Amino acid sequence: MFGRRLLLKTSFLLAGTAFCIGAAGAAPMPSVPYAGGVYATEAAVADEVRAAETPAHLRRTMVEFATAEAPGTVIVDTANTYLYLVLGNGTAIRYGIGVGREGFTWSGTETVTRKSEWPDWTPPAEMIARQPYLARFMAGGEGNPLGARAMYLGNTVYRIHGTNMPDTIGQNVSSGCIRLLNEDVIDLYSRVNVGAKIIVLPARSAVAVVTRGPASLVSPVSYGVRRAEIY
Repeated sequence: MFGRRLLLKTSFLLAGTAFCIGAAGAAPMPSVPYAGGVYATEAAVADEVRAAETPAHLRRTMVEFATAEAPGTVIVDTANTYLYLVLGNGTAIRYGIGVGREGFTWSGTETVTRKSEWPDWTPPAEMIARQPYLARFMAGGEGNPLGARAMYLGNTVYRIHGTNMPDTIGQNVSSGCIRLLNEDVIDLYSRVNVGAKIIVLPARSAVAVVTRGPASLVSPVSYGVRRAEIY
């Protein structure tokens, strides 16, 4: 009897779901909510489920962060695959990222010149030359490799953007762009303004991680960091 009631209840729920989806007719798949109150299609929700499997040290985290840089500055720690958003008062938000693969890392200071939600993707000529099989244009959406948001850096071909491949976070995989989980790039995008300063540290440099006691500086350009809490 219990099993039959459970089956009936499940059938009712599935029927309700089918009604909601069918009501849109030929329209795009209806939006469904996920963490943070952001809306996306079911494909994006599936991405979030995969993102939940991201190792703990690569998840968005509030940290104590000693730097002279102004609040709103973004510091990319290429060597450790972290991005820090300086909040001020000795704190920052740390995000796990994917960075350039061997031969494609870079360093320097840029500014955010443009921001875009669910951006279209037009591979630059240099990338087409290396990978001629790539599409010349891809409209924004869950299948787009730029993910949910993009922030364009100066006059370069580089961007800070999302990804539809959460398992690449923490890896050296890109052609020089900085990628975050979609849920993280949505969060970062909401906090970073056009004109924000972006500092990308060299691959052989690193941010010093402090677990206790004074910072141990590992390069001429280092920032003392200690994890405080999950954000």
